[in-house]
Amino acid sequence: MHRRDILRRTAAAGLLATPAAGLLTGCATGDGGNDRDRYEGTRTTQNPLGVAEDAPLEVVIFNGGFGDDYAKAHETMYRATYPKAEIKHSATQEISKTLQPRFVDGTPPDVINNSGAGQIDFNGLVSQGALADLGELLDAPSLDIPGKTVRETLLPGVVEIGSYNGSFLVLNYTYTAYGIWHSTKLFADRGWEYARTWDEHIALCKQIKAAGIAPWTYAGAHPRYMSWPVIATAIKFGGKEVALAIDNLEPNAWTSDAMKTAADAWYQIVKDRYILDGSPGLDHVQSQTAWCQGKAAFISCGSWLESEQKAVTPAGFNMTIAPTPSLGAGDKLPFEAIRGTAGEPFIVPAKARNRAGGLEYFRHMLSLAGAKDFTAKVASLSVVAGSTDGVELPFGLDTVSKALDTAGDNGFNWVYNNYYRKLERNLVDAACGEFFSGRATPAEFLAACQKGADEIAADSSITKYERTA
Repeated sequence: MHRRDILRRTAAAGLLATPAAGLLTGCATGDGGNDRDRYEGTRTTQNPLGVAEDAPLEVVIFNGGFGDDYAKAHETMYRATYPKAEIKHSATQEISKTLQPRFVDGTPPDVINNSGAGQIDFNGLVSQGALADLGELLDAPSLDIPGKTVRETLLPGVVEIGSYNGSFLVLNYTYTAYGIWHSTKLFADRGWEYARTWDEHIALCKQIKAAGIAPWTYAGAHPRYMSWPVIATAIKFGGKEVALAIDNLEPNAWTSDAMKTAADAWYQIVKDRYILDGSPGLDHVQSQTAWCQGKAAFISCGSWLESEQKAVTPAGFNMTIAPTPSLGAGDKLPFEAIRGTAGEPFIVPAKARNRAGGLEYFRHMLSLAGAKDFTAKVASLSVVAGSTDGVELPFGLDTVSKALDTAGDNGFNWVYNNYYRKLERNLVDAACGEFFSGRATPAEFLAACQKGADEIAADSSITKYERTA
């Protein structure tokens, strides 16, 4: 069975619209750009979105693990189609700080990669009408796949996760898997084998520690990274309804039997000191670098890890993603089940002067050529079906592709972190920090998470969302 067929089913089963809590500071529809004429061109077969061929285009990219070289390549493609267009490119790690004032005064750029810790909350952007409807893009013909619309080239689930009240507003460009990473070279050199059950994992951790290597490290500055394997363990134990309960802010969702069982299991790596000393003081890059240096055997991360660490990864390290170990024979999902979701959001502001150009830029991104180039440059999967065909994948990304293939219909996801950004980024993050540093018991950890969810549920100023499948 082909990987893209697996991704279609996995994405369709778990992905929903993903607004985040919080509003823009000030009005997102300021008067500064209201009187500006929009750039409009004549719609033709070759120019289905009506791009003004000489209209300038401004693109702002989040300068994170993917860098921005891939975006420059997409801009080169756009410029080849519209050679008269001047493109202004910039990259920043502070999307909200840099661009929120421009939303307020009505002069936003044409394309924004609204990602990273400093992204602008989607709840505010959507509720204030600050985003352009991308539906027209979906119905446009693919740039280089004859006979297909852009919609028909996307993996199912991509449109759903970017839609709000029936309008497609956010293009999530990557497909990301989340799991536990290890170096197959280290394991081969030491004669170790990745554990499929929790008891085997703890036994392996004991063996690793005895060899003078810390079994685990994590980003102490962002401890929510460790919430991912805990929740994944609970979902595999109790079924996908565990994620639904958390996403829907159900009472006691965080203190369910499945979550208690998972937290109790993960507490063993804390109390048995299987975590690299000093991890609570490390950020994500520092912890990942320590892992690449062989100071720890395991780390929890998404499939952007390989790209983010390429500058410091030793030759032959062979980083490999794997699912969380099974708690036992009673798990409702098999060992192979792994979390996967579309991510890395791109938007065109409603008040973008070159709105048609922004949509056309997305059409170039979603071309087969654009998607293949992205995968080759950043070692990450795109949401364009077939975009890995004929592409030589780096070692880590190949393991991601195979893991998603193997998971099949057992792939899962949760979206509470997108619905209610504060819940994960602030409340669960803090609770994880206490738990994995050894300052909180499993019961205290889950109680803190539940308290945070209950606070969100009781706050009438926050729009609530319901996930049904």
